[in-house]
Amino acid sequence: MTIRFQKLLLSLMVALGMLIGNSVLAQDVTEQVEHRYADNDGVRIHYAVMGSGPLIVMIHGFPDYWYTWRHQMLALANDYTVAALDTRGYNLSDQPEGVENYTLEILVEDVAAVIRAEGEDSARIVGHDWGGGIAWSFAALKPEMTERLIILNLPHPRGLVRELATFGQQHQNSAYARNFQQSNSHENLNAQGLAAALSGGDPDLQARYAEAFGRSSFDSMMNYYRANYPRDPYTSGAFLELPEVQAPVLQFHGLTDTALLPDALNNTWDFLASDWTLVTIPGASHWPHHDVPDKVSNMMKAWLELD
Repeated sequence: MTIRFQKLLLSLMVALGMLIGNSVLAQDVTEQVEHRYADNDGVRIHYAVMGSGPLIVMIHGFPDYWYTWRHQMLALANDYTVAALDTRGYNLSDQPEGVENYTLEILVEDVAAVIRAEGEDSARIVGHDWGGGIAWSFAALKPEMTERLIILNLPHPRGLVRELATFGQQHQNSAYARNFQQSNSHENLNAQGLAAALSGGDPDLQARYAEAFGRSSFDSMMNYYRANYPRDPYTSGAFLELPEVQAPVLQFHGLTDTALLPDALNNTWDFLASDWTLVTIPGASHWPHHDVPDKVSNMMKAWLELD
């Protein structure tokens, strides 16, 4: 056996081990969670919960569902109760019709409903992408319910609006969002296409996503953009009116994200009243919690343990 072949064989074994490990991980999370529902003014919000201890609420983005947090749920469940939402419109949560049912104020109340359903008055809040927009808004609008805030690949909304208003690279790269705001944009989406885009070629993961998206509402997904995404001339809107975030913030940003560029991170401290820990990750994409799950989970654990 040549040295080159030995190295190739070792690489294949490592890759196979990673795939097997991911399959076991997925299976373990699915088997360990308990499925519960919270009610916000007649709309049922599904969430998966596991672990015990202080409450962490996790909010996914587009297109995704609670399962996106599988790695972090396992990493944190020994010390925390981790509740991961299906935001309204997705998977097992209700799918009310109408753009008016997807405003930031309503999405924030969905998170509050989950916290109350768990018998708590406050929680540590985690959000990615649109979940990050909801999480930033929740922390700003409900400081009394926000103990700590963790954000993944969603610059503070006011920073994002600032960058859009320059009509530079961020504005160009946000053309997809303006397309999503169109009334018929949902007609261009399908479960298999979205699942294939998120699965990275893993057939088990693709099947899980296809199932979740198959029972989701694409019109609801687009309503997040129609109701909330900033519009030209970028001088008004719910994002610009957010008060300062009072809670400490941990923020991750994968630097190869082409949808949300890192320039919007500049001067984030202007929007915060407490400390801000920023972790930029070269080589990580829009989904750092998938790309480098151990790095993200370990940093979360360490930061959450700070006084």
